[in-house]
Amino acid sequence: MTLTQLSAFVLVARLGSVSAAAHALDVSEPAVSQALAALRRHFGDPLLVRGAGGMTLTAGGGRLLTIATQMVALGADADAGVRAARGAAEQLRLIAASPLAEFVTPPLVEAFTERTGRRIETSAGVAATAEMPVLVGNRLADLAVGPRLDAAGDLVSEPVFRARLVVVVAGTARPHGGMSGWPWLVDSSGTDPDSDCGKLLRALHVAESRIRVFPNQTAAWAAAADGAGAAPAIEHLVAGRVRRGELRVLDTPVTPLPAPWYVTGAPAGRRSAAADAFLHFLGTAVAMRVMREPGAGVPPSRFRPPVYVTLWH
Repeated sequence: MTLTQLSAFVLVARLGSVSAAAHALDVSEPAVSQALAALRRHFGDPLLVRGAGGMTLTAGGGRLLTIATQMVALGADADAGVRAARGAAEQLRLIAASPLAEFVTPPLVEAFTERTGRRIETSAGVAATAEMPVLVGNRLADLAVGPRLDAAGDLVSEPVFRARLVVVVAGTARPHGGMSGWPWLVDSSGTDPDSDCGKLLRALHVAESRIRVFPNQTAAWAAAADGAGAAPAIEHLVAGRVRRGELRVLDTPVTPLPAPWYVTGAPAGRRSAAADAFLHFLGTAVAMRVMREPGAGVPPSRFRPPVYVTLWH
């Protein structure tokens, strides 16, 4: 039995499926299934059984979940303690909604690293809204940046930036017919029902068949500029393309839609020193300027280092 296997078990139990756990851990589904199989052999108990509503804990699995959650948290404490004893840099593990991971967290991390003057090893990854409280609550990430997490348990969500969601189309064209029948061009946040983009599509009654998913927001905007359909966009992040005439903002019955950014983490006193330092940084003028004008951004694939399950290898 290893902490890697326990981490996988906790995420499957909390998120409800092997595929969701694999996505959160940024590993393959077979890797998560193998971890579960090893635990089942070790305990001689199925631990989790698949039903019509997803994965359900057995009686033994329910007892293991409480203990495994504590063990994973203690593993994080042990890792931090050993790192500190050997003089290694502090760790800060961030997760963010995909548009923020594409445009905002990379320059934020760079500015934070330059400004803090401390040895902090910072990594950032992408997470869906439902994954965020599970990863942060189980000490597999330190802070989440994205929408407010109402079901965050004893975690705390603090507002850091006011943003709005708009709809953009090609500068000289408009899709034909009603909005619900247009082709809608999204990044992975469009497949997340709890994201601001997911809420926008639902408010406009857009069917799944009308949604096309692109690797990142930049690619979705490029397709919209070519006249392929409409794309949700964070207003100030797409402003440069609007000014250049590549795209134009189209009014809809629900936009502009307030989409403020929050940072979610453990309460004060339970956060790491690195997390406290980053939260303090987010309130500075430098951070505000980066969030307001983050630049061109980069694809989020460049900022998905293996920071979760591989923590215990």
